[in-house]
Amino acid sequence: MDLTPSHPHDHWRKTHLGHLMGHALRRFDERVLALMAHNIEVPLALSHLAARGQVSAAHIHITRHLSLKGSRLTDLAAQAGMSKQAMGDLVKQCEAWGLVTRQMDPHDGRARKVHFTEIGLSWLQAFQDAVRQAEAEFRSAVGPEVATVVALGLEAYAQ
Repeated sequence: MDLTPSHPHDHWRKTHLGHLMGHALRRFDERVLALMAHNIEVPLALSHLAARGQVSAAHIHITRHLSLKGSRLTDLAAQAGMSKQAMGDLVKQCEAWGLVTRQMDPHDGRARKVHFTEIGLSWLQAFQDAVRQAEAEFRSAVGPEVATVVALGLEAYAQ
């Protein structure tokens, strides 16, 4: 039996739910980053980084998961499904860009927490605005009924 990629029995690899969700997430994140790159509220240096493709979907993990009260690196990594080392590298880069800072954890003198800076909070607001617009575009593309079903289905599945 020939199972080369053009074989009809191989079609499932591009149409299964996991592949489609992954592709949709990448598309959504790319749109959010594009919107952020053109948002005048985003600090200019960060906007340029986003426009040049220097900010990636991986950087969105910090934006999605960092608590407004601060988070430990291990917690951020676990929530993002990344290794502690990979998250540490992202945090270092975001520190260099002025998005986050590390501070001592007042409840555990051995630990440090990652916090948004003022610039980081501006970035977070721009992220929220971009997500809202990308969601509106999704609703427009698939229709409000389908968008609602997708959102409810993903919410139920993610639990």
